[in-house]
Amino acid sequence: MKIPYNPRLKSLARALRNRSTPGEILLWIHLKGKQMRGYDFHRQKPILDFIVDFYCPKLKLIIEIDGESHEGKFEYDTVRESRLKSLGLHILRFRESDVRSNLDGVLETIDRWIAQWETTSR
Repeated sequence: MKIPYNPRLKSLARALRNRSTPGEILLWIHLKGKQMRGYDFHRQKPILDFIVDFYCPKLKLIIEIDGESHEGKFEYDTVRESRLKSLGLHILRFRESDVRSNLDGVLETIDRWIAQWETTSR
């Protein structure tokens, strides 16, 4: 299934890339350039009517960093996540504070998820 791309969100996604949070910057350093097990990740990727923090097309994996912008948006995030999962996408969520204080643990969690995917999906 082809993942729907909303071209109207392109300029907003670019603006978000230029205003990344410290946690997003830290994680991106380790995801870019196929550093994570050779998989290509994109950042601030428009999908449907949303912009996800990180997306790997081959894994169909979204990685979200929840910071202050997610506070008080539980219902919105739940609907958003449901719509994204309906496309067959997988979502890993991390708190901004966890990325900043425990980057190794976050990277290990992502690595374990990919290893599991490689074992069961190939």
